[in-house]
Amino acid sequence: MLTALILADSRFPGGGHVHSGGLEEAAARGLVTDEPSLKSFLHGRLLTAGLLAAGFAAAAARGEDLELLDLELDARTPSPAQREASRAQGRGMLRAARRAWPSPRLSSLPASPHQPLVIGVLVGDPYEAALTCAYLAVSGPASAAVRLLGLDPFGVNAIVAALPVEEVAARAGKELPALGSPALDLLAEAHVRREGVRLFGS
Repeated sequence: MLTALILADSRFPGGGHVHSGGLEEAAARGLVTDEPSLKSFLHGRLLTAGLLAAGFAAAAARGEDLELLDLELDARTPSPAQREASRAQGRGMLRAARRAWPSPRLSSLPASPHQPLVIGVLVGDPYEAALTCAYLAVSGPASAAVRLLGLDPFGVNAIVAALPVEEVAARAGKELPALGSPALDLLAEAHVRREGVRLFGS
């Protein structure tokens, strides 16, 4: 559980702080402007991208074939920008993990792994790995909302605390999800093509 807590901590130097999970683009387009619209965005993200990531983290923790899981997650992520964001965060987390938890298990991961697979290998327990991924799917965008929109951090954290993160983690351990999130895909693709200043990589 300590490993899961460290990975979920925003201070862990895995590179997650430079990703908003689509929140920056959603805010730029006026889709997220206040706490109610943020709540809707985070809830939708949790039930789609969050469940997908949690399912693959749980499978990796169970010791399933990591190369196959990596390909399966690619197939379930149609947006090239989303795939690259997941792999960039995976590389960052793996780099930090090799210093924090040196282990031969890490060498079993693909060279540029998706983030959920790294979390699954590091945490080892399927439910805790799924819970970590489900939480990260909403905590990063929530933090970005505070910085981008100037929302009250107490209100934003209250939204995160009320989300069904544990339910999603429990569900993720029972199946390998194949969910689509076309709105997040479109936001990701628009974000990488946006000209001008961007505060986040995704």
